[in-house]
Amino acid sequence: MQKKINIIGAGLAGCEAANFLANHGFHVDLYEKRPLVASPAHHTDLFGELVCSNSLKNRKLDNACGLLKEEMRHLDSLMMEASDHSAIPGGDSLAVDRTLFAEYITNKIKNNPNITIHIEDVHDIKEGYTIICTGPLSDEKMLEMIGNLTCTKSYGFFDASAPIVEASSINMNKCFRGGRYNQGEEGYINCPFTKEEYLNFYNELINAKKAPLHDFDTNYFEGCLPIEIIASRGEDTLRFGPLKPKGLEHEGKEFYAVAQLRQDDYAANLYNIVGFQTNLTYPEQKRVFSMIPGLENAKFIRYGLMHRNSYIFSPKVLTEHMELKSNPNIYVAGQLSGAEGYVESAASGLLAAYYLYFKLIGKDFKKLSFYSVLGSLVSYITHTGINNFKPMNANFGIVYKANKDPKEAVIERALKAVDDFKSQI
Repeated sequence: MQKKINIIGAGLAGCEAANFLANHGFHVDLYEKRPLVASPAHHTDLFGELVCSNSLKNRKLDNACGLLKEEMRHLDSLMMEASDHSAIPGGDSLAVDRTLFAEYITNKIKNNPNITIHIEDVHDIKEGYTIICTGPLSDEKMLEMIGNLTCTKSYGFFDASAPIVEASSINMNKCFRGGRYNQGEEGYINCPFTKEEYLNFYNELINAKKAPLHDFDTNYFEGCLPIEIIASRGEDTLRFGPLKPKGLEHEGKEFYAVAQLRQDDYAANLYNIVGFQTNLTYPEQKRVFSMIPGLENAKFIRYGLMHRNSYIFSPKVLTEHMELKSNPNIYVAGQLSGAEGYVESAASGLLAAYYLYFKLIGKDFKKLSFYSVLGSLVSYITHTGINNFKPMNANFGIVYKANKDPKEAVIERALKAVDDFKSQI
């Protein structure tokens, strides 16, 4: 169909949007600046790269993010296809081999005849319809362009990734495999601390040298705090957070604290340290994290990294259909819109593409109901917090009646809402 459609950014949201529209007969021009312009957080030139964790969070339907993923399956999500292709053991979490995951998405996009890829650093609005999905690492020129269109400024918080170690360098004489509560999950390696080991580690962690942050403030997102910031809140905060020992008994032994490593690739050669997002300098990461029992000789394949996540003030500038109020031919989706998280970002890009599809074919439609997690998430970011907007993860607190009714009813209602919405295609 001869409609000019531009999608800026080939991350999760942009690829979802491009894939959906192309699969429904529209030609899409997809713009991506990598590898022309390097990113401070990316490690490859693949589309849809997961830069922080390899976990897409809980897979169970009685969890809001788990239900959101099932809603996306009903909406023909590319990300969910990729996760099925690249899934690795992760217990209740949907964990993926991040390289296989991104390769699947990249191949799908590059081999779609209705998608033309442009390696270009875009700082202007092209003719036609545009979905901006430049993500949390949007550069200053892009943010300035959106600011000029909306007469508002952008906002931001700091996010971080966790280190990855080589499996063969882990001392399994000190560690053990298994999930919480003896679930027999082999996707995790557990590193138990004695009280003395924990206190020594804790003291070194809170006094370790941090990498300088050059952005204008240090506004952290509570859902992804650096490990050293959590530790600074008290001696036991780690033991009730990422190092909680609950459910990780082994051979009749209970432990003072336990660090978990999660399988990061299909071959189980790499493991990431769960919850260890950090802004420590690389030498300090090597020194302090090698104090974790079993990691004294660990080979670090990738160190943790901190970066600024930018977002727009969506309640002021976006309609409920994710269009700019100042220009209804421009949509904003992904983490730039305030949908916080891999799954949430991808889902918002997919929904923006649905809304644009209806506009392109001139069809009246009913928006996705707030009985669904996705409908509630987009309703939140476009309506809530007009005076103090913050990015939002999927959670049942924003879904209508989800914390009052039985979960079975909530799940059934959400999926029916998604199916009813999709039936308008």
